[in-house]
Amino acid sequence: MTVTTASALQSEEIKPEIGSRICNSKDELLGGGLAAELRGLLERRGVLVFPEVGFTPGELVDFTATLGDYFPDTPSGAALTLSYDPETNPSAEYIKGSFYWHFDGYMNEVPILASILTAEVLAPWGGETEFANTYAAWEQLPAERQAQIEHLRAVHAMAQAQLAVEPEPSYETFLQWLKVPSRELPLVWTHRSGRKSLVIGNSAAGIVGMDPLESRELLVWLRDWATQERFSYSHTWQVGDAVMWDNTGTLHRARSYPLDSGRTMLRTKLAGEEPFA
Repeated sequence: MTVTTASALQSEEIKPEIGSRICNSKDELLGGGLAAELRGLLERRGVLVFPEVGFTPGELVDFTATLGDYFPDTPSGAALTLSYDPETNPSAEYIKGSFYWHFDGYMNEVPILASILTAEVLAPWGGETEFANTYAAWEQLPAERQAQIEHLRAVHAMAQAQLAVEPEPSYETFLQWLKVPSRELPLVWTHRSGRKSLVIGNSAAGIVGMDPLESRELLVWLRDWATQERFSYSHTWQVGDAVMWDNTGTLHRARSYPLDSGRTMLRTKLAGEEPFA
């Protein structure tokens, strides 16, 4: 494994197409001097792993704020606790949707730039978090497939994402899901940098103008392409780990684990900076 040093940033490549491990100390990370290099590396690699860095909840917020505009999920501005315990997480039921490949913020004009997750309590088994690089997946698509999909658009909806969790909802439940507006998004996002990424995942209900089954066939093919082993990375958590991912160029999902295990994670976000295009 090759260790690279750019200025003060020290990183190890995890896989050729995705992921870098950051070797700097917690104090160096909190100092903010590595922010620009970390952001550049994040765009190139999709996922950054900070092994057992041991951020406290406050330090996690502070570190996130060094990298851009902090986007709080809580009224207090604290990191969000993610747990299946309804006493600590009022939206616990929706965590089941995280077991399927997705990205966050498809309903927003400007999706969040990135998220950082840390592990506080581990499950006795399972609970890995998987990531897939949709920049690399686009760049290595066969040219004929690129030409086929580059100008297509897809409808994304919470109802579609929740159908994976509850395939036969009551009509009342389905109406509740529909209260979250759907969005029509490009299947291929051309970023301001000039790079392109696939906009796919569990929220994609169908491709505009296509036969429903042909549309589903294409979306399933693209998901399998983007999440194949060479474009994906599975993180096995240790307490104190932090993992940051580019929400605009990756998919992610949690692997199954006992929902009564008390598994607890903390999450912070960076506000979005670029609309879908």
